[in-house]
Amino acid sequence: MTIKGRIIIKPRVHLLANKMEVKKAVEKKFGVSVTSVRTMNRKGKTKQMTVRSGGRVIRTEGHRSCWKKAIVTLKDGDKIDFYQGETAV
Repeated sequence: MTIKGRIIIKPRVHLLANKMEVKKAVEKKFGVSVTSVRTMNRKGKTKQMTVRSGGRVIRTEGHRSCWKKAIVTLKDGDKIDFYQGETAV
Protein backbone atom coordinates (compact mmCIF):
# COMPACT_ATOMS: atom_id res chain seq x y z
CA MET A 1 0.00 0.00 0.00
CA THR A 2 1.37 3.41 -0.90
CA ILE A 3 0.28 6.63 0.80
CA LYS A 4 1.82 9.99 -0.18
CA GLY A 5 4.90 8.37 -1.71
CA ARG A 6 5.64 6.18 1.32
CA ILE A 7 5.23 2.43 1.32
CA ILE A 8 3.28 0.95 4.22
CA ILE A 9 3.03 -2.76 5.01
CA LYS A 10 0.66 -4.36 7.54
CA PRO A 11 1.99 -7.71 8.77
CA ARG A 12 0.56 -9.81 11.57
CA VAL A 13 3.08 -10.05 14.39
CA HIS A 14 3.50 -12.02 17.62
CA LEU A 15 1.30 -10.83 20.51
CA LEU A 16 4.28 -10.13 22.76
CA ALA A 17 6.41 -8.34 20.13
CA ASN A 18 7.07 -4.65 20.73
CA LYS A 19 7.72 -1.89 18.18
CA MET A 20 11.52 -2.13 18.37
CA GLU A 21 11.46 -5.89 17.75
CA VAL A 22 9.14 -5.46 14.76
CA LYS A 23 11.38 -2.71 13.32
CA LYS A 24 14.57 -4.78 13.71
CA ALA A 25 12.93 -7.88 12.21
CA VAL A 26 11.63 -6.04 9.11
CA GLU A 27 14.96 -4.27 8.54
CA LYS A 28 16.91 -7.53 8.90
CA LYS A 29 14.60 -9.70 6.78
CA PHE A 30 13.98 -7.30 3.87
CA GLY A 31 17.06 -5.01 4.02
CA VAL A 32 15.06 -1.76 4.15
CA SER A 33 14.98 1.28 6.44
CA VAL A 34 11.91 1.61 8.67
CA THR A 35 10.85 5.13 9.69
CA SER A 36 7.93 4.30 11.99
CA VAL A 37 6.05 1.36 13.46
CA ARG A 38 2.51 1.45 14.88
CA THR A 39 0.90 -1.56 16.55
CA MET A 40 -2.68 -2.56 17.29
CA ASN A 41 -4.00 -5.36 19.49
CA ARG A 42 -7.02 -6.97 17.87
CA LYS A 43 -9.43 -8.95 20.04
CA GLY A 44 -10.72 -12.30 18.74
CA LYS A 45 -14.42 -12.52 17.99
CA THR A 46 -16.81 -14.68 20.00
CA LYS A 47 -18.53 -17.29 17.85
CA GLN A 48 -21.60 -19.42 18.57
CA MET A 49 -22.17 -22.82 17.03
CA THR A 50 -25.11 -25.24 17.01
CA VAL A 51 -24.26 -28.94 17.01
CA ARG A 52 -26.69 -31.82 16.55
CA SER A 53 -25.67 -34.81 18.64
CA GLY A 54 -27.80 -37.91 19.17
CA GLY A 55 -30.99 -36.15 18.09
CA ARG A 56 -30.44 -33.25 20.50
CA VAL A 57 -29.39 -29.73 19.61
CA ILE A 58 -26.46 -28.38 21.60
CA ARG A 59 -25.43 -24.71 21.48
CA THR A 60 -21.80 -24.05 22.24
CA GLU A 61 -19.66 -20.93 22.26
CA GLY A 62 -16.01 -20.29 21.54
CA HIS A 63 -13.77 -17.50 20.36
CA ARG A 64 -11.12 -16.86 17.78
CA SER A 65 -7.62 -16.08 18.97
CA CYS A 66 -6.46 -12.52 19.57
CA TRP A 67 -3.77 -11.09 17.29
CA LYS A 68 -1.56 -8.05 16.83
CA LYS A 69 -1.17 -6.00 13.66
CA ALA A 70 1.77 -3.71 12.92
CA ILE A 71 1.75 -0.82 10.46
CA VAL A 72 5.30 -0.31 9.19
CA THR A 73 6.26 2.80 7.21
CA LEU A 74 9.37 2.55 5.05
CA LYS A 75 11.86 5.27 4.13
CA ASP A 76 11.24 7.04 0.80
CA GLY A 77 12.76 5.02 -2.03
CA ASP A 78 12.73 1.69 -0.17
CA LYS A 79 10.56 -1.09 -1.52
CA ILE A 80 9.75 -4.67 -0.54
CA ASP A 81 9.23 -7.21 -3.30
CA PHE A 82 7.05 -9.95 -1.78
CA TYR A 83 7.13 -12.02 -4.98
CA GLN A 84 10.89 -12.02 -5.46
CA GLY A 85 12.09 -15.20 -7.12
CA GLU A 86 8.64 -16.80 -7.33
CA THR A 87 7.23 -18.10 -10.57
CA ALA A 88 3.62 -18.58 -11.55
CA VAL A 89 2.34 -22.14 -11.64
